[in-house]
Formats: sequence, C-alpha cells, structure tokens
Amino acid sequence: MLTREQLAERDAGDALAPVRERFFIPPATIYLDGNSLGPMPRAVPAHVRNVIENQWGEDLITSWNRHDWVNMPKRLGEKLAPLLGAAPGQVAVADSTSVNLFKVLSAALAVRGQRSVVLSEAGNFPTDLYVAQGLVASCDCTLKLAATSDEVVAALDEDTAVLMLTQVDFRSGELHDIARVSEAAHEAGALVIWDLAHSAGAVPLQLDAWQVDLAIGCGYKYLNGGPGAPAFVYVNQAFQARFQPLLQGWFAHARPFDFDPQFVAADGIRRALCGTPPVLSMAALEVGLETFDGVEMAQVREKSLALTDSFMAVLQQECGDYGMQIVSPREPARRGSQVAVKHPDAYAAMQALIARGVIGDFRSPDIMRFGFAPLYIRFVDVWDAVATLQEIFATRSYDDPLYRARAEVT
Repeated sequence: MLTREQLAERDAGDALAPVRERFFIPPATIYLDGNSLGPMPRAVPAHVRNVIENQWGEDLITSWNRHDWVNMPKRLGEKLAPLLGAAPGQVAVADSTSVNLFKVLSAALAVRGQRSVVLSEAGNFPTDLYVAQGLVASCDCTLKLAATSDEVVAALDEDTAVLMLTQVDFRSGELHDIARVSEAAHEAGALVIWDLAHSAGAVPLQLDAWQVDLAIGCGYKYLNGGPGAPAFVYVNQAFQARFQPLLQGWFAHARPFDFDPQFVAADGIRRALCGTPPVLSMAALEVGLETFDGVEMAQVREKSLALTDSFMAVLQQECGDYGMQIVSPREPARRGSQVAVKHPDAYAAMQALIARGVIGDFRSPDIMRFGFAPLYIRFVDVWDAVATLQEIFATRSYDDPLYRARAEVT
C-alpha cells in the first residue's frame, strides 16, 4: 500500500526535481494537462519581451539578419533534434502539425509508383485522418483504416504506399513500437510517417536508428512552447532528395530573396518550410526547448513510468469503489506519459477536479486524461490528485449542474 510519505520520499531523491523551478506553476495547482498544453517556462516573459521591445521594437526589420530571425526554423530544429534521436539537418520548426502532415504525406504519395493506399488506424488523431481524407480525394488514392496496431501491421501489402500513425494514442496513451512497425512497413515496401505530438519531450525517440522516413509533431504539449506553438517536421536524410511536398512556399525556395517567379526547391530540410516564420511564437518555443537543457530522456522516461505506475496504484487503492476503469496499458513498454480513466460521469468529474485545482482534461465520450510531464510533476502530486478525485466521488459533488454544462473546449 502506497502512502503520501512514501511518495514524498521519491520526490526527495528525484534527480529531475530541480527542473520544476524552470516552470511557472500557479499556487495550489496540480497541473496534469501538459499532454495538451505545457505550462509556461519562467524564462518566457523576459525572452519574448526582449524580442518584442528590443529586436522588433528597436531593430525593426533589421532583426531578420541582426538577430537571425530568418534561420529560426532550422535553429530550433537543431535544438529539438536530440530529443527526437535525429542527426543534424533533418528537423525544422514550421507551421502547424496539420500543415506539416499535409507536406509529408503529399511528398510521400508523390513517389508511390503504382501504390495507392494510405494505411492508418481508426483511432488515430482525427485531424490526421481529416488531412489524409482531403489529400487522397485529390490524388486518386484510398485511405484504409485498421482497428488496432496489430491489424495495421497485418494490413500492410503491395498496395500500401504510406503507413501513417501516431505513436501515442491521444485517448488511451497506448504506445506503438515505432521500430517494429516501421520495419514491417519497410519490408512491405511502404514509407512510414509518425505523428509524435504526444511523444516528443516525454518518450525517448531514436528516429534515425529506427529508420523512420518522415515525422511531425506539435510544440505546445510536452515541449512547452505555448498555445498554438509552431510544430516540427522530420525528414530523414535518405529521403530529402525526393522530398517534394505539394505545399511550396518561398522559404522552401533555394534562393527566396531572389524572388524568382519559378519555384526551385532548396536543398535539405529547408524543403519542409513554407511561409514566413512566426517569430514571436518561435521565441516562446525556443525557451520551451531550453527547459530540457541538461536533461537525459532516459531520466524523463524512468520518472514518467514511475509517476504513471504510482497514479494507477493509488487510484485503485483509494478509488476502487467508484466504478472508474483505467484504460491505459499497464505494461510500461506500451504506455506513453498519460493515464486515461473511463467513467460515465467523466466530464462532470473532470470539471469538479479542475475547480479544485487539479487540472486534467476530458475526451469524448467518457475519458478523463491525466498527463504526467516528468520535468515538473511531483510524486506527491499523484497522491493529492487522487485524494481530490476520491473526495469528489465520495460526495458526488460532480452532480452539480455547473459541472455538467459542456464548455466548447473539453
């Protein structure tokens, strides 16, 4: 049986504990929603203020050269690359996850030969499926969906052009084995695209070693880049010469400031760019990436699994009589950095939790999600979050009509 005192002892010996000070966590708040939006790093306001007041305010347009705004997509990509297990020259920060997916999927389909199927999972993140639905309709291809990860691998065949998956399921937190699935796709002659939105910054990645062709992900979850932060795109060195996305913008041109009316693709990862970089949001993301300075992803993963294991154990221990069902995998190798809990009153219960300072989120139809970002979550937060949940169910305070009224963002 776990106690709060035992969890406090884990905090006392936690090598990542000092990293929490890099973040602003509001008082009396347990923030378990970093899998949707990371908290603000403490260094963000000063850095963004400098960019606004000094670089933009004083140096104006000269800052594109003087402060190297023009190379922010590649500079941030190089900072991010070690977290992805990528050698230099393969990662850029640009645009949104959806736009980047359109780029990489269109580039992959352009080299498909006679193959015409994009294979994915029925439970994939909806925006990924929406992008694929729109794209295949314009190029005489088919989107084929399998129910499970095992069925996805079994469905690979000579018609599969691209396998498109998200590593960590956004509802359950189930973790795909990228190495195994990518190898199976390549053996079938297909290219592979991974969405790392719920992985980057929480799960150790080795994209080069796993021979991933293409990958995308967002900057505002575990990377702590702020709401709507720019996304990233990974293009394996071996694929870059063939990388020709349908979306071509001037920052992907070989000589953008020649203003040539004819598009000529740049070399390397710059082909993954499109329009002008959003400098202010990139400035915030740059600080978010710096919160990982000196942090080993192996430490992050170890603590992530310890936090999620502890949460599931304490939840069963303290809330076993309230009909909650843990739907995240119990096996550590199959779990990301979140725990999903199923209950018929999940929405109302989550609103009651948030009102008490324990912030998670809800996913339709009946899932409470709790994200455990190891850089700032403590082990005592596990106990205190479950204790609050137990009080809510014991008193049925979630029955308050205030908590049942659906907000636009859940």
